[in-house]
Amino acid sequence: MQLTRDVFDLQGRSDQEIGDFLERYSIGLTLQEAKQLQFSILKRPPSVAEFVLFGIEGSEHCSYKSSREHLSQFITQGPEVVLGAKEDAGVVRVARDRQGRGYCVVMSHESHNHPSQIVPYEGAATGVGGNVRDICCMGGEVVALADDLRFGDIETPQTRWIYDGVVSGIAGYGNPIGVPSLAGGLQFDRGYQDNCLVTVVSLGILREDHLLHSYAPPGADGYDLILVGKPTDSSGFGGASFASFDLDAEQHEQNKGAVQEPNAFLGRHLLQAAGALSEKLAELGAHHRVGFKDLGAGGIACASVEIADTGGYGAEVIIDQVHRDAQGLPPHVVLCSETQERYMYASPPDLTPLILAHYNEDFALPQVSRGAEARVIGKITDSPRFRVIAGDEVIVDAPACEVTRGFLYDRPYTDPVVAASPIPPGTLPSWSGSRNAGEDLLALLGHENIASRKPLYDRYDKQVQGRVVVEAGLSDSGILAPFNSTDYPEEIRRVGLTLTTDQNPRMNRRDPHLGAVLAVVESYTNTVASGARPAAVSDCLCYGNPEKPQQMGLFVAGCRGVAEACRELSVPVIAGNVSLYNESATGSIPPSPMIACLGTLDDYGRGITQSFTHPDSLVYLLLERQGRWGGSVYEELLNTDEAGSDPAFTPVVGPLPQVDYGKLRAAGETVLAGAREGLLRACHDISEGGLGVALCEMTFPRSLGCAVSLDTPGEPAAFLFEESPGFVLEIDPHREQDFLALADHQGAKPVLLGRTIREPRIIVEGVWDMTIEDARTRWEQGLMEKLL
Repeated sequence: MQLTRDVFDLQGRSDQEIGDFLERYSIGLTLQEAKQLQFSILKRPPSVAEFVLFGIEGSEHCSYKSSREHLSQFITQGPEVVLGAKEDAGVVRVARDRQGRGYCVVMSHESHNHPSQIVPYEGAATGVGGNVRDICCMGGEVVALADDLRFGDIETPQTRWIYDGVVSGIAGYGNPIGVPSLAGGLQFDRGYQDNCLVTVVSLGILREDHLLHSYAPPGADGYDLILVGKPTDSSGFGGASFASFDLDAEQHEQNKGAVQEPNAFLGRHLLQAAGALSEKLAELGAHHRVGFKDLGAGGIACASVEIADTGGYGAEVIIDQVHRDAQGLPPHVVLCSETQERYMYASPPDLTPLILAHYNEDFALPQVSRGAEARVIGKITDSPRFRVIAGDEVIVDAPACEVTRGFLYDRPYTDPVVAASPIPPGTLPSWSGSRNAGEDLLALLGHENIASRKPLYDRYDKQVQGRVVVEAGLSDSGILAPFNSTDYPEEIRRVGLTLTTDQNPRMNRRDPHLGAVLAVVESYTNTVASGARPAAVSDCLCYGNPEKPQQMGLFVAGCRGVAEACRELSVPVIAGNVSLYNESATGSIPPSPMIACLGTLDDYGRGITQSFTHPDSLVYLLLERQGRWGGSVYEELLNTDEAGSDPAFTPVVGPLPQVDYGKLRAAGETVLAGAREGLLRACHDISEGGLGVALCEMTFPRSLGCAVSLDTPGEPAAFLFEESPGFVLEIDPHREQDFLALADHQGAKPVLLGRTIREPRIIVEGVWDMTIEDARTRWEQGLMEKLL
């Protein structure tokens, strides 16, 4: 058979003609890449299907063509890392049974930014769907979800509409599939007005020797390619390419077609079916004989060529064998559509009947959802080529390795210029002297980026599966008991996991390197404050247009920051993605390295919450305040208030925090050892709103007050509201000497702040004295009022 269908020869055509062709078929190639495809890679005129395929596989979303070089500096291995950032999800060992068998956590972290900005509900829902399928394809049972969301100005109707659609979409998929929400983050900032960020983390569990891989195993020549799930339609066509260009407001309606359509109930059914099949394969000792991959970006094309080429093979796909939802779809659309709720297996022929019967008969896919089924649509071949046949014509014939390699760029970049603060640490602008610190505290507690996240968390199911021990918002990390059933050996049932997500747009806007460092540091301190040891991080690196040297420089600085902090804190990066082109006509988003941290507890019962528990406890501070309030919500508050009264006001630039890794590690080890030895009654990390807000939040759950004093050489507000990393601890006075000895052994220097008190008051000597009720009311109502 010859390559005859829809060939488009670039030879002799003008750049305008080529550009019109690429736009007409929604092909994500630049003019130079299109020419490279014809004249250097294929050395012949490509078909439309080949142009589309290389546009998808060569996109930033799939090939990391601008970022690969910079991601290589990340630590992706560690003593307990089973699988680093190589496949659909990372895998880290968290327990062993008495037979020495390992039990693992599977971690996936993805973004769905552009789709969620255009169609919030569907964009966010399909982001969750794809994320949990990544866990499933590794053989894992999905046990937890988290999301970290960024939206524009909360005062605008557009932001509230997008927020509501996104949260509804996450709930509309996560709740029906029966996976609890364990953690999440939420920030509003004008920098995300035209480019919201929707990042999702999923956790799964599996026995280490039951791990599945997303590539064809050795000896796979002649394996069947089995497509499972929803019938293919045109939804989501061009989604990966769409995610790799700036958002254009004028193409809003056109871009809607690039967003997939979710079906959460079919998604749940497929998760159950895939889990049951993984168990069958394990019982047969055949789990290592298959490859299993989610159909995400690029649909059938990308799944088939990646599952083949990663194993060192080629593949042949027969388009006419693909089940579809509509007649007349062009072959290249069937090949590259990103229809949701689909998987692909590379299966040895002797297992193929079992897999087909499992889905079509045991789990009755055709009866559960119209048109859904499992079908053989091609084969793995010893030939190193990727071929696609439609009717009696070949529409793709290319070296498989060239398809998956994509394009590689060494983008020029300019290093960011970080403005130094003219204001020394510990001081505030001269015009701030008339401010009242107590009033500022109430304003911070009611700020949309500090106030209670209950309006968000209450939209999600937090207790389904019966594994959540501490819900999001009650501790600095959600706490999970993943193995707490008779399905697992008794000796590992007390093992606990924690999950947290972090990123601060204000810090990253001021200094993209430090902002990335602090995102990792806060995920570390949140994890430690829950009593858990950080085991691994994942990241979604969301930035602007890499073709602009200034934007590329922000990305490079962010990568350096993440790599540095993970190296210094000995935490490997095992999963994540890169999302570039988060930019519109109004500009780029703030640099946004979205970090998630997985922590482990030997016993989930030793997890710590942030609530004061007893009167007359001692309140200690670990990591003294520096008076560096730059990049904080307080700095934003100062500037917002002053700008409101003077349109010509120039924003003040406060001194940014500094990170001393030695002191941070010493403080972290003190908290972990103190939790393990039962010396800590409560712990809270210091983040948005600083020490002042942290003290308030510790009093809210039990209405148990505190009276503290702060010995500072400058303005108290500069120290109380700065957001440098640190911990506030509640210590049993009878164990104080044990705690101090422990801290001394670790090289940490705790500072005694004061005590907890029975009276429902929050007292900072000489600064404020307010009732818990006043503070808590402001905190509880702050976000809720603004979302109405």
